[in-house]
Amino acid sequence: MRYVLWAAAAYNIAWGAMVVLFPLLPFQWAGIPLPNYPELWQCIGMIAGCYGVAYAVAAIDPYRHWPVVFAGLLVKILGPVGFLNAASHGRLPWKAGWVLVPNDLIWWIPFALVLAGAHRAYLGGRRALAPEVLQFALRTKVPGGASIAQLSKSSPVLLVFLRHTGCTFCREALSDIARQRRSIEASGTRVVLVHMSGEEHASQYFQSYGLQDVLRISDPNQALYRAFGLSRGSLCSLFGPKVWLRGFQAAVIKRHGVGRLAGDGFQMPGVFLVFHGEVLRSYRHQSAADRPHYSQFVDGEPFSRDRMQS
Repeated sequence: MRYVLWAAAAYNIAWGAMVVLFPLLPFQWAGIPLPNYPELWQCIGMIAGCYGVAYAVAAIDPYRHWPVVFAGLLVKILGPVGFLNAASHGRLPWKAGWVLVPNDLIWWIPFALVLAGAHRAYLGGRRALAPEVLQFALRTKVPGGASIAQLSKSSPVLLVFLRHTGCTFCREALSDIARQRRSIEASGTRVVLVHMSGEEHASQYFQSYGLQDVLRISDPNQALYRAFGLSRGSLCSLFGPKVWLRGFQAAVIKRHGVGRLAGDGFQMPGVFLVFHGEVLRSYRHQSAADRPHYSQFVDGEPFSRDRMQS
């Protein structure tokens, strides 16, 4: 999403600058009579450049700045509609429509996907913050019969949702947890792992990381994942450049390797700190390659009620 918006920003700024500096050039290319008031066309170029600046701001956080993307998509849809009306009535030559391709048409699908992702994130956030959904999810029991809510009454619970067990980032996460476990438990926090595999496979898998005695919950249907607002990832969050670079580092350089798919390969992970039946802090991965520091996550402001989300 960020790459799309940065590209849109660069294009709009470049196009706007060209129109402001050389307002007659597009008319000459299209063979259209030159306008009597090129200053009006320059104003349009200035507006296009301002949209480019807005896209650059939106690229920092596409979900938060979705209204900018929505306004841009609306303009890119209405522009071609206006051209079709003018061309069909003979007020503009059809060959002038070439400019619609780079200015408008190629951005329809990318912008629509950004808005769809923002909508999914919004729904996920609503599910995660709905008290009745959380309370129901926290009734989920761990081996031994106690629920997450009951465990959280005696000590904070670090609830770690994992990716599928064949993912190198899942293996990296378990290695990090095993290494930071002593520090986490020294703070009085109990670790609970949530995974999508069957228990027989999970037992052998976690044992290889020395985590066989850590409480875990098998959630193959991903009901608990959804209850905590963890959605399925987009192509960018699962296969973007950052994922490939970090994946090579984790799989090859750090020797975590990869394995067969065991669960939903599109499911995104997350981390939550639960205490007395409430989610105090949360970390939702924006990319499969995100790597939270678990002990630092626990050691934030002591069980503060401000929700930390990424």
